[in-house]
Amino acid sequence: MPKMGESIMEATILKWLKKEGDTVAIDEPVLEIATDKVDSEVPSPFAGKIIKLLYKEGDVVPVNKPIAVLSSDATASAPSPAAALAPKAAAPVTSATPKIVAAPASNGSSNGSVTANRFYSPLVLNIARNEGISMTELEMIPGTGQESRVTKRDLLSYVQQRKSGGAPDIKVPYVPEEPSNVTTETKPTTAPTEQPKPAGVIYGNNVEIIEMDRMRKLIADHMVMSKRTSPHVTSFVEADVTNLVQWRDKVKKEFEKREGEKLTFTPLFVEAIVKALKDFPMVNVSVDGDKIIRKKDINIGMATALPSGNLIVPVIKNADTKNLFGLAKDVNDLSARARANQLKLSEIEGGTFTFTNVGTFGNLMGTPIINQPQVAIIATGAIKKKPAVIETPQGDAIAIRHMMFLSLSYDHRVVDGALGGSFLRRVADYLEQFNVNREA
Repeated sequence: MPKMGESIMEATILKWLKKEGDTVAIDEPVLEIATDKVDSEVPSPFAGKIIKLLYKEGDVVPVNKPIAVLSSDATASAPSPAAALAPKAAAPVTSATPKIVAAPASNGSSNGSVTANRFYSPLVLNIARNEGISMTELEMIPGTGQESRVTKRDLLSYVQQRKSGGAPDIKVPYVPEEPSNVTTETKPTTAPTEQPKPAGVIYGNNVEIIEMDRMRKLIADHMVMSKRTSPHVTSFVEADVTNLVQWRDKVKKEFEKREGEKLTFTPLFVEAIVKALKDFPMVNVSVDGDKIIRKKDINIGMATALPSGNLIVPVIKNADTKNLFGLAKDVNDLSARARANQLKLSEIEGGTFTFTNVGTFGNLMGTPIINQPQVAIIATGAIKKKPAVIETPQGDAIAIRHMMFLSLSYDHRVVDGALGGSFLRRVADYLEQFNVNREA
């Protein structure tokens, strides 16, 4: 399973394109996989014959784990290559309830003193550590993955239930077998009772129940994780973008005729954001524990709505090195291929700051959710003609101006109000002070 991004620790096998006994060429697609970012095909790194498929469709596999055995003609008769590469068999499960190893009661922290009886992906272990879930408690969470493994979705669902009081707060390891061998405090003897389950939701009669598709589930998990990770603060400014609007109206036809690209507002907004990030580089960061990781590249994520109603964020890499034509070309290309589901994994990862245009849907403003592991996201609202007070050499006057709200949601762990507000104001300043005499 290839490593396809710094934050991707596992992938789901959607479909095998080849079966055991098939021959493959170098770079020929072997299977389709899905991560929490994008669906992708995995090409074969070598030419040869597929001897063994080690996982089934639907299995969740950690990165860098063998998923198939491939041999060339020279090694086709080699003794059992599958046995050498196959993942170690998991401990047999004797019942539906995971067996918990007896251990002294702990304070509930995850200290690793209890041996795990199931495989846990690094992502699951990291979430458990951040949420203060001990290995004993983790062992008791029902899993829906292969061999009852706990998936990220299982764990996040459990965390949500626990916070709302619906999941048991496990402090002492529970030993389901041979309870007479476990020493407990002196208490009145009572029969073990089953933990109460959350009451089922009553939908009523006149409803339609729609199952979330895989992408919507991933988006939901990512949004919940972001709100849980970052204390969100949102600041707003209103900008007079009359100069920008008039300049674009004047040059857009000539620009498209000369460059072969439409000139939308998006590359103009991205251009202003890039300038402001250069002025305030501490907004272009991420957080790793108690460390602030300052990004020297400026890669702008561009939230894009898909025909399915879902959302994806293609990334304009090294946006600070591109002129207006380069930005317009990237914006148009990425947007078109996003809606056609033709993006590559490399084109949706590595973002350092995200921009979303809620004005596309006629909204005046929004409070966007930070795209982790970034620390800020800006939203631009609809441009509306409004009466506004302007200063003239003859004094103040009321005029019809093109006005727009901008909002910035930022991670208050590392971006304080002064920094977030100043950055947002600087973006607005660049838009308001747009040079109407610049060349297209």
